[in-house]
Amino acid sequence: MDHEMIDATAATAQEAAKALVKLREALQTLPMFGGAKVVWFKACNFLGEDRVSQAAGLGDLLSDLAAELKAFPWDNVRLLVSAGKVDRRKVLFKTLEKLGHTEVHAALTVNDRDWQGRAGEIAAARLRALGRKMDPETLAGLVEWVGPDARALATECEKLALYTHGRALVTRGDVEAVATRGHHARAFALGDALGERKVVTMLHRLDEELWAAKRGTDKSGIGLVYGLVSKVRALLFVRVMLDAGWLRPVSDYTAFQSQLAGVPADAFPAEPKLNPLALNPYVLFKALSQARKYTQKELVRALELLLDCNRRLVSTASDDAFLLRHTLVQIASP
Repeated sequence: MDHEMIDATAATAQEAAKALVKLREALQTLPMFGGAKVVWFKACNFLGEDRVSQAAGLGDLLSDLAAELKAFPWDNVRLLVSAGKVDRRKVLFKTLEKLGHTEVHAALTVNDRDWQGRAGEIAAARLRALGRKMDPETLAGLVEWVGPDARALATECEKLALYTHGRALVTRGDVEAVATRGHHARAFALGDALGERKVVTMLHRLDEELWAAKRGTDKSGIGLVYGLVSKVRALLFVRVMLDAGWLRPVSDYTAFQSQLAGVPADAFPAEPKLNPLALNPYVLFKALSQARKYTQKELVRALELLLDCNRRLVSTASDDAFLLRHTLVQIASP
């Protein structure tokens, strides 16, 4: 009865200010029945770097709250703050970190350098707990199919365990039969169509991505360009290693990993963006057959075209769809 829960989700700076007022009132109100009291400032969404967080005047309100928390008598009172994205540079976060205990539960995203490897470890651990196992190629395929979502990976592993009742090994066919594709899978399909130089398929995949971008806020034309740059970079890395004789065309993932282990460690710069050995091996394996459809010169030109497309998306009012279609056709056409 004495505990209080405050909804800290705000769509505007005014709503954020009202939530902070409620928080102050809750901290200053004595428990009705005496004893201890807990205040939960729940689902706060204005401690990061988004539009609401950057609103004029809100920073001052958060700084004032930080000063009050430093002087607050915490006897029999506890404050729990849960939030999504948090800017650790802000005074309020530093104050909470100094006064109490903070925990950061970072989710996997496609922008993480080795999200495939980390997601693979999560899936493999869940499968072991369920008495199942996968070969490395199937596991990498599951990760690409589901995406950087730990909860979704756990769910798909449980579905696969039920589907394969009576046997320990989960096959690629099992994954294709019951696993659900993540929303990001279309982006991989677009990159694969570009790698295969299938122009018609590529344009269909691009239309799907552009339609998804219109319906949501997590995608944009520039975001698609970044994903395509990563794909072309992987193709170029593999093309270089093929031309150098370090790699040979193989269809077995284990054999490919053995070849990759033989690539000289000093053959590439230490900078991860310029070093294919820093990428997830399965990404390079997927690019192995596709890289043979391009020359090094064509892939370098592809990066230049994507750079030009990115500049025009940022600096001009041109139609995103037209720029992307024009760029991709230039890259993939013979």
